[in-house]
Amino acid sequence: MTHERFEDLSRRLAPQVLGALVRRFGHFDTAEDAVQEALLAAAQQWPDEGRPDNPLGWLIRVASRRLTDLLRSEQARQRREDTVARWVLPDEPVVADSDDSLILLFMCCHPALAPASQIALTLRAVGGLTTAEIARAFLVPEATMARRISRAKQTIRASGIPFGMPPADERGQRLTAVLHVLYLIFNEGYSTTAGPHLHRADLCTEAIRLARLVHRVLPDSGEAAGLLALMLLTDARRPARTAPDGSLVPMAEQDRTRWNAAHIAEGVALITGALPRGTTGPYQLQAAIAAVHDEAPDADSTDWPQIVALYEVLLTIGDNPVVRLNHAVAVAMVQGPAAGLAILDTLRRDARVAEDHRLHAVRAHLLERAGDAAGARASYEAAAARTMSQPQQRYLHARAARL
Repeated sequence: MTHERFEDLSRRLAPQVLGALVRRFGHFDTAEDAVQEALLAAAQQWPDEGRPDNPLGWLIRVASRRLTDLLRSEQARQRREDTVARWVLPDEPVVADSDDSLILLFMCCHPALAPASQIALTLRAVGGLTTAEIARAFLVPEATMARRISRAKQTIRASGIPFGMPPADERGQRLTAVLHVLYLIFNEGYSTTAGPHLHRADLCTEAIRLARLVHRVLPDSGEAAGLLALMLLTDARRPARTAPDGSLVPMAEQDRTRWNAAHIAEGVALITGALPRGTTGPYQLQAAIAAVHDEAPDADSTDWPQIVALYEVLLTIGDNPVVRLNHAVAVAMVQGPAAGLAILDTLRRDARVAEDHRLHAVRAHLLERAGDAAGARASYEAAAARTMSQPQQRYLHARAARL
């Protein structure tokens, strides 16, 4: 078995093994350690001995034995310290009679955790990413990320959350948190906030995989379908976002024949089916906007009036400055750059987005369209100074130099 095939298999099976152990034993944090030791044993044995016929069952057996050892060791330690805590260990073998990944996902998105901890714990326990990979994705030291994940696991343990889907009266609130975490993971993958790469394909892929899981288990959730559609329709453009030299290519200049047609077809089908059902939420509306973009054969054919209308509906749901920024672009495409700049003038007084590089980049683009080369150049430079993404910086400096 090659290293790449083992990595793919272990990433897919790890959350199922962890879910089976937590469902049987509890002890989320200790179970996670046992799963990692089982994966290490597999990495050492399978290349020489061959992959077992039932790799999931093999991992569960090894992880169960290791978890039993860890818990018994902890029992002995507690007895030595004269504590009253006693854990009862089940004698029955652990079996993978269901995929508990969704339950794990809901646990990792418990409202007791801060959003940053929810994301980190989700990627670690359900996504199968290593602590080092998560730390690199969010540009923090590995030790910092390890502490964040450890505190999150301790919070889960201290909360006494039973392993299972949340009660019906909590499920809606928890689903909102789950979808938000997946949305943030995907966005970080698609437009990496800092560092040398424009995107992180592994984060996008993992977010889409988890969104598929949520949609498969909760097929009647319009927002779960909407989020999956939004991810697919957005990720479809990723192959055309960079030139051969790695530089950023804006959507209007992308070669649309490189877009992922299968993702687009699936995303359009999902959002077409989701919109007529129940209350329309923000993910469905964003997916509808993405579908309008993706279905246009070229940039000039984009139905901008429809996009303006969809953004205006989206703004009725919540006051999101990034939505207002995108709305300004759409308005400029319909009514001209002056109309878009007027909206941006109001956003410049909004502290949530005033120092965001995207505001300055959009302003630069609209000033350039309006014929104000000097103003556009200054705004491009201001945008470049406010982003930590190196590809974004190179693109913005290039636009300024061109003027």
